[in-house]
Amino acid sequence: MKQHFDIRNKPILLFTFVLLLKSAVAWYVVFNDGPNWGTLLTEIPFFLIVFSLIEWLASKRKILYYMVANLFITLIYFAVLMYYKYYGVIATYHALQQADKVTKVGESTYSLITPYYLFIFVDVVFFLFLMFRPKYISLWKQRGAVRISRPVLSVITAVSFGLCIFNVWPNHASMNETKKAESMGILNYEVYTLFADTTEKEELIDSKEITQSAVNDLKGITVPGSPQYFAADRGKNLIMVQMESFQNFLIGLTIDGQEITPNINKLARENTYFNHFYTNAGQGTTSDAEFVVNTSFYVPKNEPATSSGYMNKSLPSLPGLLKANGYATYTFHTNSADFWNRKALYQAIGFDKYYDQSFYGDDDHIAFGSSDEVLFAKTVPELAALDEREEPFYAMVISMSAHHPFRIPEEKYQMTLPEQYEGTLLGNYIRAQNYADYAMGQFLEELKASGVWDDSLVVFYGDHQGVPLYTLGDDEKTGLKELIGHEYGYADLFNIPFIVHSPSGELPAVIGQAGGQVDILPTVANLLGVSVEQQLHFGEDLLNQQTNLLPVRHFLPTGSFINDSSVYVTGEAYADGTNYSRTDNSIIAGGSTEAQFNAVQRLLSLSNSYLEQLPDRPDVAAEE
Repeated sequence: MKQHFDIRNKPILLFTFVLLLKSAVAWYVVFNDGPNWGTLLTEIPFFLIVFSLIEWLASKRKILYYMVANLFITLIYFAVLMYYKYYGVIATYHALQQADKVTKVGESTYSLITPYYLFIFVDVVFFLFLMFRPKYISLWKQRGAVRISRPVLSVITAVSFGLCIFNVWPNHASMNETKKAESMGILNYEVYTLFADTTEKEELIDSKEITQSAVNDLKGITVPGSPQYFAADRGKNLIMVQMESFQNFLIGLTIDGQEITPNINKLARENTYFNHFYTNAGQGTTSDAEFVVNTSFYVPKNEPATSSGYMNKSLPSLPGLLKANGYATYTFHTNSADFWNRKALYQAIGFDKYYDQSFYGDDDHIAFGSSDEVLFAKTVPELAALDEREEPFYAMVISMSAHHPFRIPEEKYQMTLPEQYEGTLLGNYIRAQNYADYAMGQFLEELKASGVWDDSLVVFYGDHQGVPLYTLGDDEKTGLKELIGHEYGYADLFNIPFIVHSPSGELPAVIGQAGGQVDILPTVANLLGVSVEQQLHFGEDLLNQQTNLLPVRHFLPTGSFINDSSVYVTGEAYADGTNYSRTDNSIIAGGSTEAQFNAVQRLLSLSNSYLEQLPDRPDVAAEE
């Protein structure tokens, strides 16, 4: 009797087909062109190599091994989907090493899930259901016992391996990680990244070559003999307020005649406002912003700063610089200092003391700790007590209530939203920032009433992007375009406010020069009359320079940067990259130069090489 072909008797074909459907979902989300013939040519060979290994090596429980392989690959695709939705880049094993953090930001993670993503797990549930039914266990064993002809299996393995090499090698030199993953295939890219990082270690630059003049030359900095505004606020306290997820487009924005951030708008009007200022945070987002602002170095390439070897060092830092000039140094945050390894960060940069959840408690809980109202209400008395001492102080205050996914309790609502924004990510963001602004207003009033405001140089800045570019639906993108007057893009995504209250009253009202978080240290040091000449830094004093070059790490392809006119995004190399206008995200010609592109790579290498070659702190060395 003639046998009919049955795909169920060919697990290598069945599971390849199932995974191909899942790869199509991933390609649809991640790549502009979605799934195409390239999906077949890049993803299928990888599946066949995995399944061929099972066919070669497994004599028993073959179907079980197929199911385990299917689950593992499914989890990789799911991680790629989720990561891309928020960060806009392809997740690699570096990101997966931070998976323990996911459990602590569960609400933020779950909010990114779109129902059709869960489609990729349907078969896993189905197979598990069948495996626990004796009738089907016996049937699967019979089907798994059928062997593929060894000559046929040899051909499948050889051809698949050859195709994988063909997909990977010609594309390995591309600098754009997303394009590289599309050309190689997602799974080939994941394996390539793993092997490349273990075999192609970054060559460190000799420490003798890492000088301030080398940094200044790359950035086009000319140090003035007599810096303007030097020591304008000598002897004053320094208070830095890091605002959670606060983007610059909120400044002056109204909905139905309601100001979204009236208190911060007033701050910007009455003090010095830098309106083209950008985040330098990377994968560690908020903790990375703390690192950059306090060190004026760049974040590492593939991990949060707080997860890197940098934390074993005594880092050149703002707290260290100010302590050498008679300041006491403190940091305030309502979350636990253990989260994102902040305790190690505070040791590395030299804060005298940190206030965290153990001080603030968990009352009036929003996001990951007590609300911004509690943060500010409990912080001001501490600042007032410090202000009464003879020595000045540096205090870093970190807000948190407006954290993604921007869900605050209904009793905290301070404004009414139009119906079209209700229940949307954009609407939640606006409402959360409106509440954060309300709490900020209380903070400002209490600072002024206590007298601390007049005795302090106070700066405000956003920590990182708030509204993910890749998470918004079409209606939300349209609504945001109507609000800001142009297409929402990279220039908006990384643009955060920087506002400086200088008691001297000498500073201009608005400064339009490009700046970034890396520039805060030298800028405030200049105002306080503290020299940074003997401390290596990669930022510049924004009050005494007219040009800038700001690498963007992690959220854009390698080599991307921001300059005085554009956001440059790398292509396969510099030549096919794209320049986006800083003002409206339109594509512009001639917005950058290859010399700037090369300078950015060198700056990042100088920063990493310097920090990697610093000796470990004695306490760390003793532990080892």
